[in-house]
Amino acid sequence: MSSPRKKKGPTKGSGGQGRRRLEGKGPTPKAEDRTWHKNYKPKKKRPTKAPKTKHDAVAGRNPVVEALRTEIPATGLYVATGVTMDERIREALKLAADRGLPVLEATMPELDRMTRDAKHQGIALHIPPYEYQDATELGLQLMADWNRGYRQEPPLIVALDSITDPRNLGAMVRSAAAFGVDTVVVPARRSVGMTATAWKTSAGAAARLPVSQVVNLPTMLVEYQKAGMFVIGLDGHGSQTLPGLPLATEPLCVVVGSEGKGLSRLVADTCDQIVSIPIVESTESLNASVAVGVSLYEISRQRNGRA
Repeated sequence: MSSPRKKKGPTKGSGGQGRRRLEGKGPTPKAEDRTWHKNYKPKKKRPTKAPKTKHDAVAGRNPVVEALRTEIPATGLYVATGVTMDERIREALKLAADRGLPVLEATMPELDRMTRDAKHQGIALHIPPYEYQDATELGLQLMADWNRGYRQEPPLIVALDSITDPRNLGAMVRSAAAFGVDTVVVPARRSVGMTATAWKTSAGAAARLPVSQVVNLPTMLVEYQKAGMFVIGLDGHGSQTLPGLPLATEPLCVVVGSEGKGLSRLVADTCDQIVSIPIVESTESLNASVAVGVSLYEISRQRNGRA
């Protein structure tokens, strides 16, 4: 005679109710992932990295004094604890005091971090992020003012394509300010920005001329063209030479590429005209900032009616 079956005891769980609630809502999550389940285990959040600051710093005694002399925008002068005083430190302290800049004490490791391990000699000048204008909005506003007769000179803009040397940028800003350019445009990606080195090379011109920024350079150029601006690209292989192009009365955007690669294909295809600067055959090309200076001189010469 067979033994009687044992009664099945109560089972733990929801009787499938929790699972039924999940039907039609994708794969059933594990018990430890369901917030209402007794086996739920909250996951540890990944620690988030502190956002990288976009500040810049001028490091070293001579560079700091030069930066203060040229009135590069700064938020504070940092001096190492117990630093050996000399004439340059004293001059930096005086220049900072004359400008009303706070002078702050810092440890050597703190200065190392601030200057990204540059040779700071116990002193650094903190440079805030540059406040760019919106290049598309600024260009369209310049065109609107021109079309309404609010300005006598047609707009003149210099746009940079993949320029990565801050000294080149500073030199271009300096030339642009000298020849009456309205703004210098830098792309937000794959291009140098207004660093402390660019400020220094501009010799103060960056304080007088707005530098604007754009995310998509070709799209901005198309917007300029729709508004009536003529876009020329500088390239050594351009079929049209700069002196042969009538530039006196047109609102212009001059686009210059990097020395190595020149204009990118998409930017070159967007330009209305690719122009070159006549040079002797033995010289392969001009430095990008020199090419901008020569071009702006020719535009200025035509606009002022000089032969």
